[in-house]
Amino acid sequence: MFRKAAVTTVSNGGYLQGQANGKLPSMESGEPAQEGKVVLKKKVTLLRGISIIIGTIIGAGIFISPKGILKNTGSVGMSLTVWTVCGILSLFGALCYAELGTCIKKSGGHYTYILEAFGPLPAFVRVWVELLIIRPAATAVISLAFGRYILEPFFMQCEIPELAIKLITAVGITLVMVLNSTSVSWSARIQIFLTFCKLVAILIIIVPGVIQLIKGETQHFKNAFAGNDASVMGLPLAFYSGMYAYSGWFYLNFVTEEVENPEKNIPLAICISMITVTVGYVLTNVAYFTTISAGELLLSKAVAVTFAERLMGDFSLAVPIFVALSCFGSMNGGVFAVSRMFFVASREGHLPEILSMIHVRKHTPLPAVIVLHPLTMIMLFNGDLYSLLNFLSFARWLFIGLVVAGLIYLRYKRPDMPRPFKVPLFIPALFSFTCLFMVALSLYSDPVNTGIGFAITLTGVPAYYLFIVWDNKPKWFRKLLGK
Repeated sequence: MFRKAAVTTVSNGGYLQGQANGKLPSMESGEPAQEGKVVLKKKVTLLRGISIIIGTIIGAGIFISPKGILKNTGSVGMSLTVWTVCGILSLFGALCYAELGTCIKKSGGHYTYILEAFGPLPAFVRVWVELLIIRPAATAVISLAFGRYILEPFFMQCEIPELAIKLITAVGITLVMVLNSTSVSWSARIQIFLTFCKLVAILIIIVPGVIQLIKGETQHFKNAFAGNDASVMGLPLAFYSGMYAYSGWFYLNFVTEEVENPEKNIPLAICISMITVTVGYVLTNVAYFTTISAGELLLSKAVAVTFAERLMGDFSLAVPIFVALSCFGSMNGGVFAVSRMFFVASREGHLPEILSMIHVRKHTPLPAVIVLHPLTMIMLFNGDLYSLLNFLSFARWLFIGLVVAGLIYLRYKRPDMPRPFKVPLFIPALFSFTCLFMVALSLYSDPVNTGIGFAITLTGVPAYYLFIVWDNKPKWFRKLLGK
């Protein structure tokens, strides 16, 4: 099942294993590609890179319930401030990943950068938790939102049956897996279309909101910073919600090897995407407050639907469809990117060998995509999804903070590494501090759930020594692992 890092081999079937050198090759080496080797092709253009980032960041949250920030800030003005600041902080994190993506030209995102800076153990723990719990649970959650809102127009007068939601969700998950297994080009094209749909949906909210402002509908902005006083813990929790809403800016780094001209396109795609998303998020929230009061927003189950019903009449039926398409885009972008992490981890010997194989004709990491399907289905029908995400939400920021701290470490460890794009040192310092502060906050505010999540994460340590380090495994154990 798991193996030591191996040399490149060819399978007997329809797949060819990717390069497996046991460690990340030096970026300065410029080693030529081996003749006849099947690799993932560079099919991610600047436009496709932008669509991966925007299409994955913008999910259901901005349309359904952006009330976590308002609840924890206590006022309209402070909530808009937090939305803006979180967008700027996320841009800082994205710029750090842009530097890493241009100096370490390997796919895999978090996993690759941790492996390069801190070695195999923390990198294995990261991919272990991502494969077994985080990605299947996160995919199942966003897929459930897709299932619910795609059925919403058909059940306007009654409650949607839970079984129907799960069945249509299962169809959606399967469709995403098939799409990503069949063609990189078609997956990217559909992602561009879905990103366009998301931006149209945001404009459908922003434009009427601007018209409302022109008409003088500013009553909800009077005394914008007055309201219920947020608790001492409220403001940090609001930042936690805001940073979660912007998460997804790192997904282009998962497919670095497939990006055309990465030195130019990665930083450009990241900057364009983050500016677009930040402006869109802030203006969308401004539009909400032109029509909905702070109290009404906190009571609404789906803010975009409430907003559309008040201003657009029958056209509001289109909003659930746009929300469903938005969720599908997040599903597609997440699977497309994270499958590359599993592909790279297998290539480095940290996951089963089959996950590093590429389809000869389709040039897709088919096994690395398919492995997510059964795990996601188990989560969908049997798992307590929201508890799992609560347990492990801190792990995302812990490892992202570790990655950005690794950027600072690499500046001193490998000062001669080529850096086509370089950020000022205060940016990674501020962002890594923010991530670690949110981790410390979660330990303080919710020690039980965070402690459980920490314990689940730590299971990766014995797994690393059991599957990777232990050489003298007994024969029965090797048979159990399929060796």
